[in-house]
Amino acid sequence: MRYPVVIEPDGSSFFVSFPDIPEALTQGETLEEALAMGKDALETALEFYFEDERTVPLPSKPKRGQTVVELSPSLWAKVLLLNEMVLQHIRPADLARKLSIRPQEVTRLMQLKHPTKIDTISNAFNAMGKTLEIVVH
Repeated sequence: MRYPVVIEPDGSSFFVSFPDIPEALTQGETLEEALAMGKDALETALEFYFEDERTVPLPSKPKRGQTVVELSPSLWAKVLLLNEMVLQHIRPADLARKLSIRPQEVTRLMQLKHPTKIDTISNAFNAMGKTLEIVVH
């Protein structure tokens, strides 16, 4: 759930990119602002994957000392859910039928900014024959 980020000085600002999510590009005037803008750019880029119903690239292993941007656990669970839906060729309407819920509820489930209980995401995985596990390191 941690995406490596590349931050490069660009004159009087810092340019931010993500090797695994090429659509996520931004900049900030300070390093702190660049990181904050980077997290926002990453989350915005992920929305494109959800809108297009295409697999989100998983994060690569960061290089030693490389800065990372961490996704929230619920956002990460939604990314994994989308990837599983794409892998199994399950459309949102199909998932709604499997869960015996209205399609609008699946639409909300697939919105990154909509708060979703982890139990709801877990139920969606179960309906696809998968189990969501949470591990503490």
